Order: sequence, then C-alpha cells, then structure tokens
Amino acid sequence: MYLVPKYGFTLDAWTLDVCARGAPVTAPLAILGVPSGAGACGVGQHQTPAAIRAAGLIDSLSDVGYDVSDLGDSPVIPWRPDRTRPQAQNLETVVHVVQTTATRVADALHEPDRAVLVLGGDCTVGIGTIAGTQQVLGDIAVAYFDLHSDLNTPATGADGALDWMALAHMLAIRGTELALAKATGRAPLLQPSQILLFAHDMRHATRFERAEIERLGLARTAVEDVRSDPARAARQALQLITARSGRYAIHLDVDVVDFTDAPLSEHPSRNAGLKLDEMLTALKILASGPGLAAITVAELNPHNAAADHGLLERFASSFAKAISR
Repeated sequence: MYLVPKYGFTLDAWTLDVCARGAPVTAPLAILGVPSGAGACGVGQHQTPAAIRAAGLIDSLSDVGYDVSDLGDSPVIPWRPDRTRPQAQNLETVVHVVQTTATRVADALHEPDRAVLVLGGDCTVGIGTIAGTQQVLGDIAVAYFDLHSDLNTPATGADGALDWMALAHMLAIRGTELALAKATGRAPLLQPSQILLFAHDMRHATRFERAEIERLGLARTAVEDVRSDPARAARQALQLITARSGRYAIHLDVDVVDFTDAPLSEHPSRNAGLKLDEMLTALKILASGPGLAAITVAELNPHNAAADHGLLERFASSFAKAISR
C-alpha cells in the first residue's frame, strides 16, 4: 500500500499501475430509489426515481467513472390528502419511509469506500439518508442545498406538508412531531453545528424560520452569494463543512433552481434561486471532497420537467458530471 500525501489515503500497487497507464479507476456508488411523496404538497415526486433512470442517469454515472450498484426502489407512495391530520399530513407514512430509507442507506454504506445516492421523493426522504449515514459513519456534516431552510413545524407551517419541516424534525425543534423527530431512535438527529444552509434565500423564509436560524446559529451561505460566484461560494462552503467533519452529506432540493430556467421542481419558484448551470457549478465543487458519503436528490417533479423537452435527460447527464469523482 502507498500513501498519497495530497489526499491522505492509500492506493495498492495495482491501482497505481492502472493510474500510471491512464485507465480509469472507478468509484463505488450505490443508488437507492425512494419514490415517496407522502410528505409533499401534491402528486409527482413519487415518479422521480423511475423517470430519472429512464432519462439515462445510470449510464451517465458509469460514463463518468462510477461503479454503480443500482439497489432498486422502495415501494411507490404517492401523496394523498390527509384530512385526519391536516397540519402534519401522512405522518405515519413519512415516519415509515424515513425508517426504511435509513436502513437501506446504512446497509449500502457497509460496503467499503462506497458512497450512496438517494433519489427521492420529497425532502423528508433526506432524513432517512442522514440517519442511515450517521448509523455507519458517526456524526457527519450536512450541506443543505436548498432555497428554503425547512425549519417550520406543524404549528407554524400553513399547509401541513412535512417536506417543509424536514430540517426542523432533524433538529427536534420544539413543536415538531415526536414520532418523526425520533423516527430512527435519536433526537435530535443533528446538532446545529453540523449544518450549513447553502443557497438559502431569506426572502423565502417564514418569520419563525428566520428566528430559528438566528437562535440556532446556523451557518448560512446566501443564494445571492452563490449566484454571484458559484465556484467561490462552494469552495468556501466545502472548507467549512470539511472543517466540521471528515465525512459529509449533501441534501439537494432542486427547487433551488429557478423554475423559469429549468422547471424541475415540485415548487415553482419563478425568477428565484439559481440558474441550472449555477447550481451544477456549485454542486461539482461541493461534491468534490474525499469525505462525501451521501447525496439526496429531492423535490424533482417529472410532470413539471416534461414542459421543457429533453430537460430530464440534460439534467441526468449534467448531474452525473457534477458529482463525478
């Protein structure tokens, strides 16, 4: 075994020989589909894993050097109106999805040196990703790449969609549903010091969320700073994240992309957020750290993306290039 000083890891003689001859060295990546929209505002996100595979994601990931293990999808769960619990809709189903996702992610990460890509689904799927990652690796840092902070609670959110409350439940903020906050046996799942809000737009935060960001002292990179210089903002964010933990995860909510530029998301934020190319530029740097363990892609709605012919195919290809190792 040989030490690579720049990166601090070892390579065996076979790998060094392959590198010397110029042949690609693949990186192991597990893909998990979680086609659930139980925590969403409406129908659509449950179609994402199948749609993005059909758009060529698996081949694109292989083309950029990943040794892909496609571990398939959990059961399809479309959004349903929950009239019995209007302020925390489909709570029991969301809890079940979080628990099963955490188990699947943990099982996948037991394979040495493997990273995990989780295809959601709504943002509550990301709770399971982070829980499963921490079960195997211990405490990690989290880049919450989202226009919104998702810090509302059933008492402060207006529509009862739990995907607007995902981070609040990971932090077990007062007023969250205990069943979801403790879904994987640990509450809080994250400490404020583990989190960076990246590309966050304070204009899209409720008064309660703004107060919680200040109270918790959450690190934050404003969307204006990312828009101004995506590469610089992402480099600074990666430096902060890796200083906090050797391993980290990225939670990517595609509503960070301006719906007018690329109508990918469930939430149509027009003339807000980042251009698709800006998001991908930042993501490429955020995903470049050797400690990256998991990525969740959430809130993509194939029904909306179909309005722009070929968008899903372009997204699948460019996303794969952005997270290439």
